[in-house]
Amino acid sequence: MATDLDGTLLRSDGTVSARTRDALAAACAAGAAHIVVTGRAVPWTRHILDDLGYEGLAVCGQGGQVYHAGEHRLLTSVTLDRQLAGLALAKIEAEVGPVFLAASRDGLDGEVLIGPGYRTVEGSLSYTPFTDIADVWSAPLNKLYIQHPRLSDDDLAEAATAVAGGLVGVTMAGPDIVELLPLGLTKATGLSLAARRLGLTAADTIAFGDMPNDIPMFGWAAHGVAMADAHPDLKAVADEVTASNEADGIAVVLERLLG
Repeated sequence: MATDLDGTLLRSDGTVSARTRDALAAACAAGAAHIVVTGRAVPWTRHILDDLGYEGLAVCGQGGQVYHAGEHRLLTSVTLDRQLAGLALAKIEAEVGPVFLAASRDGLDGEVLIGPGYRTVEGSLSYTPFTDIADVWSAPLNKLYIQHPRLSDDDLAEAATAVAGGLVGVTMAGPDIVELLPLGLTKATGLSLAARRLGLTAADTIAFGDMPNDIPMFGWAAHGVAMADAHPDLKAVADEVTASNEADGIAVVLERLLG
């Protein structure tokens, strides 16, 4: 079982319901392995996994990090080529005008740097403001986040792909979350690495998600399940659509499969 976090496993208040916890536990007791696959880098994921009592492998940072939750250890990490990222950002801004920028630094304790104008959601996630763009390039990065003052997320992602898709990967991971990634990196690449470590294959895998960044994961897994309020692009490639994250959509499917 591969589950996205935000909008999928997590409810809007950031918690996992008792019903979903029980369904996951029952599936694992029946012999399944649960792999969390999230766009969040490890520093933004670790507290959630600890709260769940999750001790297995997690794929973080949009596939760039494989993290052993039980050992609190980063097993693999792919970083963004900063020279290519700077060139990609320049091409995007030449096409659509100035964008608001944030950056995720690599590592177990990597900071997320937030530039002027970048819109954040209030909550438990920590950010470090920056005003000098040189600070962004001063240490290894997992990814960049971009926002536009007028363009929708879909339009920004489309424009960024058109002008910079040969330099970086571009994905839309949620509201106000358009990301620039190492070229070729997706949730599917990270999931395949984690599954291989567990002796599992795509044919063994059912995946749950809600956003376009889950499309590669659905393409890799044998069965893709979109949440009820998932992005239309993900629903279009899903094998089935379940209830929403608020209505225990993952549990609905697992309970059915467990009989």
